[in-house]
Amino acid sequence: MPESTQLMDAMAEEVFGLFKVIAAARSRKQTGSTDLSETEFVTLDVLTKEGPLTIGEVQKRVGVAPAQMSRVVRALEVEGGRGFVECKINPKDRRRVNLTLTDAGANAFASFRHSRLSSFHTILGALEPTDRTEFMRMLKLIGDAFTP
Repeated sequence: MPESTQLMDAMAEEVFGLFKVIAAARSRKQTGSTDLSETEFVTLDVLTKEGPLTIGEVQKRVGVAPAQMSRVVRALEVEGGRGFVECKINPKDRRRVNLTLTDAGANAFASFRHSRLSSFHTILGALEPTDRTEFMRMLKLIGDAFTP
């Protein structure tokens, strides 16, 4: 029997409420060398896995508008004072700029990632083993629903 619209609305509100809590937690910047926004972290993640890449390639993988990517790059780059990425002219196409992860960027990425994973360990540790297993099963289903 299909769920009632009212019940589905209530469930959707619960999920939305959880996403708001997560978004608020994720938007808080960490202190110290891991002072990254979520978009900055995702940018460093892309460069860690695939770099160096052109700014346009990073922008497409991160999924932000070009103007936002420009702000992220300025915030991360060597000349911006943080030194997490370096901009270099693409040797094959001088109209493009490559982004390269620096050692400082790799360290900031690793530190931020470790901090987030520690938070998730705490959250998962609060669940009973059977609840944790069920949560991970459901999380995979939800992830699969968002995967094209």
